[in-house]
Amino acid sequence: MSEKDLVPPGLNYLADNIKRRDNILGVSKQEGAKWAEGLNLLKEGATFFFAGCGYQFESKLESLMGIIRKMDKSAIGTGGAMKLAGLQKSLRLDGVFLKMVGRNGNRDGQPLRDAIKVLRRLGINPGYLAEDEPCCGGLLYYMGEKSEFDRHSREVQARFKARGIREIISMVPSCTYTLRVLMREAGNGQDLKVRHFCEILAERITDLRLRFPKQVKITYHDPCQLVRYLGLVEEPRKILRAIKNIELVEPVWTCGEWATCCGGGGGFEAVFPEISEMLAKNRVKELLETGASIIVTHCPGCIMQLEAGLKALKIENVQVYDLASMVAMSLEGESADVRI
Repeated sequence: MSEKDLVPPGLNYLADNIKRRDNILGVSKQEGAKWAEGLNLLKEGATFFFAGCGYQFESKLESLMGIIRKMDKSAIGTGGAMKLAGLQKSLRLDGVFLKMVGRNGNRDGQPLRDAIKVLRRLGINPGYLAEDEPCCGGLLYYMGEKSEFDRHSREVQARFKARGIREIISMVPSCTYTLRVLMREAGNGQDLKVRHFCEILAERITDLRLRFPKQVKITYHDPCQLVRYLGLVEEPRKILRAIKNIELVEPVWTCGEWATCCGGGGGFEAVFPEISEMLAKNRVKELLETGASIIVTHCPGCIMQLEAGLKALKIENVQVYDLASMVAMSLEGESADVRI
């Protein structure tokens, strides 16, 4: 038995995609960059926007998880599904499996587009590497492939240096932590300044006039890496409280650093889909006890999990939005853009 046989097939599948195609789904880099079409983002500069796999491939990841959960309840099981996907890759039949998860792509990258809109309103116009953006490789670290992660992080840093990039504005919490902390601990990235989108927005929030187009009651779910690893607890709340027409209501105990997990992250949902779905449903129940009609969070994985929890509970009158989207919909001077 090899070391690889000791790793759950779901994690091996995602890790192999990073190694082979530089993203967790193994799709083309051009497909991941489609969200930025028409935005005329800069190709050069010192400050760049890091989109990350989660937001760029949101609908495909959601479809993949739907397939995994169905397989987990079938005779083939999750391991069989992931081994099948790996076999297809070895036979160069990646497209067959990817077509199964390639539906509902219209909303891919919407939080990214919204973030760029907000940054530009603040006078910040970052560059974007598009198809040249590397995967942060954080999953390699979390699944124990430290030497592979160290090698990958050196390559990422070299690509940033070659472009003259000195500052990164990142959206995905896990990517932000990987680029800011893990890459530096691996001996790379010492000269790179990495900030999360909500840090910049919280500092400049008084520069914006924000009014949501209708009065709503919302609640906020803290992504684990954002609150526990990056320590960004008050920043999202400061932003939400600055938006007129919304009332922020939160669970009494399970918020901030005490927020319970939605069941996603680090490949957990691919390895333990049944437990992951149970955690998602429990978290949704906690959040909806507040009486909110909108759940706001700030992580693509959390969005996917919370929506899965709502679907499993057959709740149709509650929406899940990224924080960047809530702000973009609230920008005064923009045409009403309420996606409810």
